[in-house]
Amino acid sequence: MTLNLKKNLENDVQSLVLLLDDSVSIPSSLPEFYEAELQQMVEPIFSREVFTGKIGQVHSGMIKVNDGYVDVMLVGMGNYDSFSPIKLQHAVAESIKKLKSCGVETIDIYAAGLVQFMDSMRKRSILMAEAVHLSGYEFNRYKSDSKDDALKAVTLIGDFDETALDEGSVLAASMMKARELVNLPANELTPEALGARAVSLGEESGFEVELKDLTQIKELGMEAYLSVTRASALPPVLIVMRYTGAPDSDQRLGLVGKGLTYDSGGLSIKPTASMVNMKDDMGGAATVIGAMNAIASMKLKVNVTAVVAACENMISGTSYRPGDIISSMAGKSIFIGNTDAEGRLTLIDAVNYIIDKENASAVIDVATLTGAAVHCLGTEATCAISNNDDYYELVAKGFSKANENVWRFPIFDEYKELLKHHEADLTNIAGSPGMITAGMFIGEFVKDKPWVHLDIAGTAFRDKAKGIYTRGGTGVAVRPLYYVAKKLAHK
Repeated sequence: MTLNLKKNLENDVQSLVLLLDDSVSIPSSLPEFYEAELQQMVEPIFSREVFTGKIGQVHSGMIKVNDGYVDVMLVGMGNYDSFSPIKLQHAVAESIKKLKSCGVETIDIYAAGLVQFMDSMRKRSILMAEAVHLSGYEFNRYKSDSKDDALKAVTLIGDFDETALDEGSVLAASMMKARELVNLPANELTPEALGARAVSLGEESGFEVELKDLTQIKELGMEAYLSVTRASALPPVLIVMRYTGAPDSDQRLGLVGKGLTYDSGGLSIKPTASMVNMKDDMGGAATVIGAMNAIASMKLKVNVTAVVAACENMISGTSYRPGDIISSMAGKSIFIGNTDAEGRLTLIDAVNYIIDKENASAVIDVATLTGAAVHCLGTEATCAISNNDDYYELVAKGFSKANENVWRFPIFDEYKELLKHHEADLTNIAGSPGMITAGMFIGEFVKDKPWVHLDIAGTAFRDKAKGIYTRGGTGVAVRPLYYVAKKLAHK
């Protein structure tokens, strides 16, 4: 599907999406014929309050044009007080999905009225490009009766910027790549396959990828990571991605993503119902890989390294056990209270590696880490903790620009005491508040670097489709990480 840009509506329209505020006034800038036909369509449904222009409202209809008919989707933008960028994105995406279900080949979106709510041409261009492209994602590769979409082109009509449309298209594509990784089943997306896909994306968008095998991981002394991998028949792969867009700078952003391509819970085994979607336990890895794709594709003048300690957490006679005491790359000992608290063990070695070996000047880790995150904020917001106010604010602004929600939780000294164990330096299961203590466990290994931990356990996967999201992986935090890198970029 191609995304085009035009200033005016033409006569050969097959289907039309019309954005209206809550006055539901047909824009006078439309061609006179369309204006009259649309007015006849809108008047009765507005008078009966079937469509009121409320933000996010969608209504379908049809008008007669020449010798044929045009499918019309009305999308409400609300008013200045109620307008919401994300609600508009969801509504635009829903309208496109409905028109696609009718088999249309082309869609024109008349969005001239959006300027009254978003005066930044760049912002509204990115918003609309994302909505258009994300509406088209569907994970159906295993469906024998799946068919290609009939939709070939979408045309935006209004005051938009082509460069920003390209940026929005790249961000949407990067989110969809992350979604695809999360949605692939664990029998296909093994640690080695995840590494191979990172290599392929690096070649496509312009970042370097190094894959370290079991022997190299052992040489690095990544004992915590290796403990988690012991029971799996599949070898671990340490995926190191590097992008150098500012070679004269010594600053390097470090991104670490949790890469459990499958998590059974280990000997602390999960119930079957909890295991079904454990293919998504590499959602953090998908996020940082998607972010690297966007950063490199847009050629940002910034240095970024992303690391994923990819592996499975399985069960066998070689499994690590509750009650074990293991070491880590940093040399700290860890008491294993629960083998299902495995993600933090892989992350601490990845964090230590990115600081010591890749010279990261700041670190953001992203992980589907705890069920507690879902209990805290549900599925609409990402949980965060941080050791640095300024750096957290940078990340929070990235989320705001991406129209995604994030909420910071406190780090109290009393919580830090919970991480200690009488037989080892730390315990991997410090108890409630579980989201915070799990994140603080990772924080024990960031040294003095600015650090933000993002727990996406609630936001990385959806059970129901909604607007720009389909069922399955969401691609959450890809855009926020991109905006962080862009803010750090040298002009």
